[in-house]
Amino acid sequence: MALLPLLLNDIYDRRRPIDDLYDQHFGLGLRDFDLPSISIPAFRSGYLRPWRNLGQEESGVSTIKSDDKEFSVRLDVTHFKPEELKVKLDKGYVTIEGQHEERSDEHGFISRHFTRRYKLPDDVIEDTLASNLSSDGVLTLQAAKKPKETKTGREINIIKTNKPAIKEDSQKKKQLTNEQQRQTVG
Repeated sequence: MALLPLLLNDIYDRRRPIDDLYDQHFGLGLRDFDLPSISIPAFRSGYLRPWRNLGQEESGVSTIKSDDKEFSVRLDVTHFKPEELKVKLDKGYVTIEGQHEERSDEHGFISRHFTRRYKLPDDVIEDTLASNLSSDGVLTLQAAKKPKETKTGREINIIKTNKPAIKEDSQKKKQLTNEQQRQTVG
C-alpha cells in the first residue's frame, strides 16, 4: 500500500509528455531523462535523474510577485548573455526579449529566441522600473507601487463663539411674537 502513491505519481507525471518536450529550455535538445522510462514503470521518472539536474525543472520559469509596495518579475535567462537580452517598457507593458546568433552543431543549426510580455499593474510607478541580472542568470525586474490612500476621517476643530445659541433664538422668537402682537393690536 505504501508504493501506491509512488506508482500513481508516475502515471500523473506522464499526463502531458509533449508539453515537457517544448518547455522553456530554449532548444537544448532532448536528454535521456526527458523521455519517460518504459522499462522501469515502478519508479518515478525523476527518481533516477542525476543530482546535478535536480533544479532544472524549475529553470526557465518566471515568477511574478505583486504586493502593496512592489511589483517584481524573476525570469531564468541562464542560456543568454547580457548583451543578447533587451527589456522594453511601452504603454504599461514590459517586454523581455532574448536572441542568440544562429550557430551550427552536429545536428544542424541552433537559434534561440524568446519574448515575454507582462502587463504592469495600474498602481506601478513606471519611472522606478529597474532590471538586474544576477551571476547565476536570473533576470529580476522591480518597480515600486504608489502608496494606497487610507480613507480615515479627519478631525474637525471646535470653535468657541462665546455667544449663547439657544438664548438668541428664544430672544428672536420673543421679538417676533411681540411684533406680531403689535401689528394685530394696532
